[in-house]
Amino acid sequence: MAKVIEKRPPVTHKGTRFSIRASAAQKKVIAQAARIKETTMSEFVLEQAVLAAQQTLADQSQFTLPKKQWEAFRAALDAPPVSVPALGRLLTQPGVFDDRR
Repeated sequence: MAKVIEKRPPVTHKGTRFSIRASAAQKKVIAQAARIKETTMSEFVLEQAVLAAQQTLADQSQFTLPKKQWEAFRAALDAPPVSVPALGRLLTQPGVFDDRR
């Protein structure tokens, strides 16, 4: 089976310089991953660093609600769980990847 590889357009906007130090083993792994993604090491490292940073920030984010919405939100969290029989059946039946022996 032929493998189709889509090439991404190169990123053309450049900003300030950002340097990091890495061991030879770390650099080798990053270079290998960048080759697989058909991108430069710099673009690969930057993309992965931005994704990790966004996830970290998302995990730390706070949100505010008006008092009425906050109370409704708290009430939904405090309410007892709703029984959904179809969901119960789904979770107790073997899945497509379960061993059917």
